[in-house]
Amino acid sequence: MKAALLSALVFPGLGHFYLKQRIQGTLLAGAALASLYLVISRTVEVALELSDEILRGDIQPNVAAVTDSLARQTAGADTLLLNIAYAVLVIAWVIGIVDSYRAGRTAGTGSRQ
Repeated sequence: MKAALLSALVFPGLGHFYLKQRIQGTLLAGAALASLYLVISRTVEVALELSDEILRGDIQPNVAAVTDSLARQTAGADTLLLNIAYAVLVIAWVIGIVDSYRAGRTAGTGSRQ
């Protein structure tokens, strides 16, 4: 249970490291880190572009104008890549939780016999 909670509440793959399954932990953490990097870098990029537009005076600093500009910037080729990154992050997190719980139960059952 502790391994599953580590994977659920801290980061994917951490439960596997707790169970000394370093290869699975590295794969899950690597997939989660790569997808998290893509999501964060694109979010920062969009925020910087938006702030530049506001500073140049291209858009007004109000909610409606910012929302319209944000919708234009996020609709594009990057949308598919971001959706894939979000999916990989969620899948890695779920696999980390379920598999570390399963591995912990298996390890616990084997040590009791």
